[in-house]
Amino acid sequence: MGFSELDRALMRELEALRAEGRVKAPERVIVEVIPPRGERGFRYRLTGSNREYLRMNSNSYLSLSHHPALLEAADDATRRFGVGPGAVRFIDGTFAPHIALEERVARFLGKPAARIFNSAYTANCGLALTVATAKTYWIGDRLNHNSIIRAMRIAGVPSANRAIYEHNDMDDLARCLEAVPAGMERVVVISDGIFSMRGDCALLGEIQAIARRHDGRFAEGVITVVDDSHGIGAFGATGRGAVEHTGGSPDAIVGTFGKAFGVNGGFVAGSEALVEAVRQKADTYIYTNPLSAADCAAAAAAIEICDGPEGRERLRRLAERVAQLRQGLAALGLESIPGPHPVVPLLVRDTDRARRLVQHLFDRGILAVALTYPVVPRGEETIRFQVNAAHPEADIALVLEALAAFPG
Repeated sequence: MGFSELDRALMRELEALRAEGRVKAPERVIVEVIPPRGERGFRYRLTGSNREYLRMNSNSYLSLSHHPALLEAADDATRRFGVGPGAVRFIDGTFAPHIALEERVARFLGKPAARIFNSAYTANCGLALTVATAKTYWIGDRLNHNSIIRAMRIAGVPSANRAIYEHNDMDDLARCLEAVPAGMERVVVISDGIFSMRGDCALLGEIQAIARRHDGRFAEGVITVVDDSHGIGAFGATGRGAVEHTGGSPDAIVGTFGKAFGVNGGFVAGSEALVEAVRQKADTYIYTNPLSAADCAAAAAAIEICDGPEGRERLRRLAERVAQLRQGLAALGLESIPGPHPVVPLLVRDTDRARRLVQHLFDRGILAVALTYPVVPRGEETIRFQVNAAHPEADIALVLEALAAFPG
C-alpha cells in the first residue's frame, strides 16, 4: 500500500472524528506575550490578529514562567551545560542540574527520593511499567486522567486485573478492594489529586485509610499513588497540593513542572527502592533523552520560590482571585463545582450554548476552553476557567462582565 492509500484511509478516520464532534479545532498560535501594565495582567497576541487576549485557560497557576529567577537560572545552566544533554541518562546524559532537581523535589514533598521525566504523562507510564506484574491489581477513580489510563494499557494490565470506583466514592473503593481476585500479590490504588476538568480534590486521607485496612490481605500490600499535577505548587497552605490539603500520605506521588511551576517535565517521588526500580525498569525514562539542564535549573528555582515567602504571597493572591471568580459566578446565578482550587468550572450543560459562550468570550478578548459532548456526557458540558496568580482583580472582573453580557 502506498502513502496515497494510507492518506485516504487517515482522511476517512479524520472525517469520522469530525462527524462525531471529536475533531479538534486548528491550534491558535501565540506570537507575542505582552507584560502586565496598569491594572491589566499578561496579554497574548495570536497569529493573524493584532488583538490582545487574556488567557483564562493556562495551567501556569503561580505565573512563574517569566520570573527573573527562572530566566536567569535557565540561562546560566544553558551557558554552562548547553541546550541539550546529548544522550540518555545511562549514557552520560546526567548533568548536575538533573540530580539537584531530583533532590529538591524529594525534599519539597517529604519523600526519600525522586526521579524526573520529560512529562507527567511519561512519569505515569514509567511508574506503571515499574510496578505492574501479572499478580498486580489496579484500582482507579472513574475520572482519572488519560495518562493514568494509558499507562495501565502500555504496561499491559489486563481488564481482569483492574477495577474502577465511582468518583470520590469511598464505599465503592472499599467494595473494589474487597472484590480483588484471589492470587493477587500487590494492589495499586491510583487517583488524580486534583481532577483537572472539575477542580475538585481526591479524598487522599480516606483512600489511604481504606487501603491500610486491606494491606495484610496481599503479600506485597496495597500501594497508594496520586498524580497531583494540578495540585502541587497551586494548592495547599504551602503549595504541597492535594496531599497537604487532605492530610494524606500516598506511597508514590507523580507531578509536573509544567503547570504551577511554569517550566517543563514531570517526576515520580517515593521510597528509595521504588525510585531506583523506576530508574532500572521504566522505558519512558531509560530510552529517551532527559530534560535540558535549563529546564531543570528553572524548575528547581520555581520550587525554591514556591517554598518561600514569595510563594506564600503568590498562593494568597491566587486564592483571592479564585474566590473573586467563584463569588462572581454565584452572584450571576451560574453553576460551578465548589472548591478552592484555581480550576474553576462553569457548568453550561448544553453543547451548543457552551460553544457559543466560548466564541462570545473570544470576541471580547478572553481565551477559554469548552468541554462538550461527546468529550463529556450530555448535560455535563463545561467551560473550564483557570486562574493564575498574575491575574489582577480587574482581569477577573472583565471575565465576569463578559459572562454577564452573554445573551444565552
